[in-house]
Amino acid sequence: MASTNPARGMRDFLPADVRKREYVIGIIKQVYESYGFEPLETPAVENIDTLMGKYGDEGNQLIFKILKRGEKLDESLETRDTSESDSGLSSPVSRLTDLALRYDLTVPLARVVANNRDKLPKFFKRYQIQPVWRADRPARGRFREFYQCDVDCIGSESMVVEAELIHAVSEVLTKLGFNDFLIRLNHRDLLIDLLTGAEVPEDRFEKTLVWLDKLDKIGQDAVVEGLESDGIDLGTAILSSSIFQAVVDYKQNDSKLNEINSFIETFLERKSTAIEKLREILKHCSVRNIKIDPSLARGLSYYTGAIMEINIDGIGSLGGGGRYDGLIGMFGKEQIPACGFSLGLERILVVMDEREMFPPEIADSRAADVMVTIWSEETIAESLKLASELRAQNLRVTVYPEADKLGKQLKYADSIKVPYVCLYGPDEIADAKPKVKNMKTGEERVFEINEISRFIKT
Repeated sequence: MASTNPARGMRDFLPADVRKREYVIGIIKQVYESYGFEPLETPAVENIDTLMGKYGDEGNQLIFKILKRGEKLDESLETRDTSESDSGLSSPVSRLTDLALRYDLTVPLARVVANNRDKLPKFFKRYQIQPVWRADRPARGRFREFYQCDVDCIGSESMVVEAELIHAVSEVLTKLGFNDFLIRLNHRDLLIDLLTGAEVPEDRFEKTLVWLDKLDKIGQDAVVEGLESDGIDLGTAILSSSIFQAVVDYKQNDSKLNEINSFIETFLERKSTAIEKLREILKHCSVRNIKIDPSLARGLSYYTGAIMEINIDGIGSLGGGGRYDGLIGMFGKEQIPACGFSLGLERILVVMDEREMFPPEIADSRAADVMVTIWSEETIAESLKLASELRAQNLRVTVYPEADKLGKQLKYADSIKVPYVCLYGPDEIADAKPKVKNMKTGEERVFEINEISRFIKT
């Protein structure tokens, strides 16, 4: 017998779950649109060449690849053994796949911009809320299919863009009820300068950044061990030094940048251009829960400038992003500046559930405002007519679908948390006056049909 469980790392969403998701997504949309961002959607499936090589070695391994179909698959299987050894391809699987599930929303956005540049405004501000897929190991708040809530601005190199994104995502979390989140801020060029000063070879930068990105997740000792396993000498001393430690309070941001600048000038005998860019972002930001964190790396290889992440102590990241000025140019001749931020819907929902942050009307939501009973087979038409008239009064109405004992109908209404039931038997039908039962108090009152909506709503 086939299992009834969904695939590992994926989930079914029951009505209560969907309502919570829609509540959070609704607030995200409202805030993003208030900043002038427009909606965009892209296909779940992309050409594999669109995705490969954009996320670094670790990201490439997590892409869900789709086998070729029919004759193309047969041809690839026939030629695989004879040609693979001399082809230089990294894996035999690469010859058997031509499509992949969307890994994130940023690379598809870059493809869309490159493909539609003449149709888009000079500064294209878009938001996108869709599922992505990663062949990752499932864990608490981490799934193989999950939604990302992205907001991006294309076409400007101004640090105003970074500041506006920080304000937008901060407003989203504040409206959802979060008051203990921190915004970590860093710059990829600053990291490169620090690694250069620490004498890390340039060809080991990417692997080093991948491990640094895990510093807050797996701890300093595990990161040092991972670096050493990859032949990188960035010992405990430098990782535990004040250079790689984040500020405690936003008031220390300026002195932290001065400290980093002194380190870079000492070892590289030049100033870091990233320092001034970070100062400019801070100047444009009015939020106070932002801190400079030189250990923040963001593992995706397409980042080229400022990088950001929102964290909660004991919970981890709720989202992140940064500037990726070189990504769109991979799909066309024109290099177009871009910057974006992505909120993780699943992690937000998990935390809100654990903290009981949903409003009562969402947490205790119900399928309908009122249920109409069916007295007998002969009165079905009258009950359906009543339900239609109540829906015309902007009520959500469900009808018990069978002629059944009244006790069973009331028990069902209670099970789906319907607050009112219209009892519509022969006497009520003859008078055109349904009897409305309050399921919480048990009180019953007779109403004119056109009075029911006002009573229930008030």
